[in-house]
Amino acid sequence: MAIDPVSLNVKKLSSFTDYILIASGRSNRHIQSIGEKVIEDLKKNKIKPLGIEGQGSEGWLLIDLGDVVLHLMSADRRSFYDLEGLWDPNL
Repeated sequence: MAIDPVSLNVKKLSSFTDYILIASGRSNRHIQSIGEKVIEDLKKNKIKPLGIEGQGSEGWLLIDLGDVVLHLMSADRRSFYDLEGLWDPNL
């Protein structure tokens, strides 16, 4: 199970997606496992991601579904990049 999932509505802020989903994993293997399960479930529902970045890399996996972009991140990467703050509509 992913840790601290957050959904950001960025319709008014972004030209490339409507929602950004961000969640953390306990380790790189945990992040990859979550991503594999998401991709498996998408395939079962005949949904093909537009892109997948970070497979096999450390601490960050991105799955682009067009209207939704999913970021699975380690706690340190999530804190460093602060996507929640970057996409805050009040800034």
